Amino acid sequence: MKKLINNVPNVVREQLEGLAMAHPELDVHFDPDFVCRKGIPKGKVALVSGGGSGHEPLHSGFVGLGMLDGACPGEIFTSPTPDQIYECAKAVDQGAGVLFIVKNYTGDVLNFETAAEFCFAEGMKVQCIVIDDDVSVAGGSGTAGRRGVGTTVCAEKIVGAAAEAGYSFEQCAALCRKVNQHGRSMGLALTSCTVPAAGTPTFMLPEDQVEIGIGIHGEPGVARVPMKHADELVDTLMEHIVDDPLYVRTVRELNEKTGEWDEVELISHPFESGDRFIALINGMGGTPVSELYGVYRKFALSCKKRNFNVVRSRVGTYISCLDMQGFSITLLRADDEMIKLWDARAVTSSFCSPLCDTSI
Repeated sequence: MKKLINNVPNVVREQLEGLAMAHPELDVHFDPDFVCRKGIPKGKVALVSGGGSGHEPLHSGFVGLGMLDGACPGEIFTSPTPDQIYECAKAVDQGAGVLFIVKNYTGDVLNFETAAEFCFAEGMKVQCIVIDDDVSVAGGSGTAGRRGVGTTVCAEKIVGAAAEAGYSFEQCAALCRKVNQHGRSMGLALTSCTVPAAGTPTFMLPEDQVEIGIGIHGEPGVARVPMKHADELVDTLMEHIVDDPLYVRTVRELNEKTGEWDEVELISHPFESGDRFIALINGMGGTPVSELYGVYRKFALSCKKRNFNVVRSRVGTYISCLDMQGFSITLLRADDEMIKLWDARAVTSSFCSPLCDTSI
């Protein structure tokens, strides 16, 4: 294993120390670990997310104006603890409520829900919205449902802009649900990743094969296929995303009056010709940007063929899997509100908006 680390137990701590030194505009806290934005406006809805480290720039890289107010990094591929999340929520709360944006992994959901219960007991307004956009996981009995992947970035950007613009707590929560319902993602791996504590690849993938539908922790995909040209690989992911059927699932949301968890049914409708989209072509950590633009070329042609109108796009590494080579595609069906908020100003260590609607 060749990695730019000193010793395994201190990996996350030293990386957070480096983040603090490089970005003095952030408050980086230790024991428990969390990252906060400085100068959060009073009366603003606060957004908090988090998850295991190893997915950078998600989430700490998206703390700042127009996106997250706080992020909770766990150990590598390990959920942050409830006390981390609770202390972060208290640090960013400005009296208008704290919205947790949570990727759908069992540990993340459990720990964010526990932290939400702590916050509720303290009299804070709080809610958890779970992101579950990975079409490679069917969900249903025996599973935790679809994994949360690229749509998480879209939610943090769009809902972050809404909170910055003065949306109410209820409006931010409803918008986050809408973003999740309209987002679909899928990825593939050319190689495994190597977790520092393990020192060896998470799974073995022959040089002439590709894992389709991989998870961001190295979870197995839906199929292992022979290596193909980039255009063919893009077509494979697009077919899964476009052919994804009507998706109905039940989520848990905190009842703001009782503190109990209510079950809420959400429906995601298939994409259709003529829809407008925000697109994310995402590298998994070890993929050159030049190759990602080659992916985007075929992706754009595929969208044109289907009469999909891609109105906004991003190409780069936003949610990684350590050093994995591969990519994912996220398509978010967008309305006027989403597009306007996507264009709003954002300034974070890893995400700045080139297109800025200064009216927001």
